[in-house]
Amino acid sequence: MAARLNPEPAPPDLIDLRQISARDLDPLLREEIAVWRSELDWEFEKSADLVRRFVDLRALSGHALMVHGRPAGYLYYVLEENKGLIGDLYLARPYRTRENEDLLLGAGIDSIRECAQVTRIESQLLMLAHAPARRLPFAEYAEAHDRNFMRVDLRTADLGSGNVRRPMYLETWSDHYHDGAAQVIAAAYSDHIDSRINDQYRSAAGARRFLFNIVQYPGCGTFFRPASYAAFEPSGQICGISLASLVSQHCGHITQICTTPETRGLGIGHALLRQSLTTLRDMGCEAATLTVTSANEHAVALYERVGFRTIRRFSAYAWEGF
Repeated sequence: MAARLNPEPAPPDLIDLRQISARDLDPLLREEIAVWRSELDWEFEKSADLVRRFVDLRALSGHALMVHGRPAGYLYYVLEENKGLIGDLYLARPYRTRENEDLLLGAGIDSIRECAQVTRIESQLLMLAHAPARRLPFAEYAEAHDRNFMRVDLRTADLGSGNVRRPMYLETWSDHYHDGAAQVIAAAYSDHIDSRINDQYRSAAGARRFLFNIVQYPGCGTFFRPASYAAFEPSGQICGISLASLVSQHCGHITQICTTPETRGLGIGHALLRQSLTTLRDMGCEAATLTVTSANEHAVALYERVGFRTIRRFSAYAWEGF
């Protein structure tokens, strides 16, 4: 009698995310919440709740990777004028392979490209395997930039006085600073590598949308006004910002820090960073995190002087020119 062959494992199947319910997706989301908490000190629950809500409304665009009829991974995206943003991609541990990542990425990009008005796609996916040499789906339109996820222990951080070489003063963040801060962001990132990662940095209008998103939505944690600051020259002209959020009960996150080109290198950015971190520490945070483009060596060096260390590397991807 011929030996019985083991059945081939079931190949993964991609379906539209709107074909499943939040209950179907919940085991995967609960695993993702645990991974964000253990690896990044980040409470992902609010973001997961948004996914659940929009999945049940059949209003979240994306794909689910199905194995044996159950979701083993998912990707979702949103459309913003002429741009697609890949909001998340997560695979359960047993199915976390480059091939499965590429299946989801390729399907997401293909779906976004079907929208006639879209000319650009962006993604910054912390849970995607860091592989700088990987060949991306639609590689002929893609560029990649390495980024660092950095963490500092606020109990041992160097938050002493710095050397500010230009008169200035700091104020706690107010919504009245929104327009001025947008101008600072657009000026700070003009011809900067980060404007190739996030095209909202390329104009004041785009920077206003960026500010609105980080204040109103939980993608970068819950905006924390007491630890967010603006720097001003004696004339009252805003010249820098440091914005912070809370990503867990005991961990803060610097969502944005920059100064105008005219005040760069004068210690103002360092002063803003120290003030935000000191406030986070005084409000009970034990740690803080931030992300920075690896090629931005001056910024990386500043953060390391304070005590930040890189605990994860990931890639920011952009596809353009379809």
